Amino acid sequence: MQKILVTKNYINERLDKLLSELLKDYSRSEIQNYLKDGYILVNNKESKASYKVRENDEITIKDFPKEEYSLEAEDIPLDIVYEDDELMVINKPKGLVVHPGAGNKSGTMANALKFHSDELSDVNGDFRPGIVHRLDKDTAGLLVTAKNDKAHLFLQSQLSDHTLGRKYYALVVGVIAENEGKIIAPIGRDKQYRQKMAVDLRNGKDAETDFKVVERFKTHTLVECSLKTGRTHQIRVHMNYIGHPVEGDPIYGKGNRQLYDDGQLLFAHSISFIHPKSKKKMEFSVPLPDYFIDLINTLR
Repeated sequence: MQKILVTKNYINERLDKLLSELLKDYSRSEIQNYLKDGYILVNNKESKASYKVRENDEITIKDFPKEEYSLEAEDIPLDIVYEDDELMVINKPKGLVVHPGAGNKSGTMANALKFHSDELSDVNGDFRPGIVHRLDKDTAGLLVTAKNDKAHLFLQSQLSDHTLGRKYYALVVGVIAENEGKIIAPIGRDKQYRQKMAVDLRNGKDAETDFKVVERFKTHTLVECSLKTGRTHQIRVHMNYIGHPVEGDPIYGKGNRQLYDDGQLLFAHSISFIHPKSKKKMEFSVPLPDYFIDLINTLR
């Protein structure tokens, strides 16, 4: 079972539309069927797909019947940067999927977490133990995970109000003239391809990315991006929108696989948050991985 507390960012959105955005492994039609069958409740009551959500609505999602397997603990190495009784900060490697999804039931970070610890939050259900937020499969870097529900909800609230800080390095195509900039462009589902996101000026959700140039090369620019919001694929969509797609990105941009064809060169190098128990600010950072450094050295 999973519970979601509606924040002010989602006020007046259709229930089925909201859930299809949050539950990315299910189509909107599947969500509508689960609503009809009573697997999804709003404030402990059955609700229609067209219901417009309100702030502080509590959405309860019961285990769907199609989930006929249990998450297995798997001995997959984890690079744990920090760990205490409340949480873990993990440096996720490139190529590791964060949690099981459609057609992908094992070999994920969630499987590894279950092997590593018997104490993990279950706010996001049995198949995403401890998972507070995620990174794309080929985006490496720092993630924070929770060991109990109280810690999870506290960290999740920082995601909602945009106080959980995340900084990324991205190698983008082209030379950016400005030393820094701010991209403000709403993001929504691509109208043709559901698994893809796009800038949608009419129906998209607010999205804001700050960037600053770290180093310029002849054909590329290394930038540091800071997320003010956390939309799916936000940096990849925003950098492509301004004409500087992330090198290696297989989905967004054209002509951006000039030097690398094994996934986007995007790395979450820094994370900061308020600790759920001590209420002290914690900050962690890790260096670029070798494959990223090697490519930068080639450009130099």
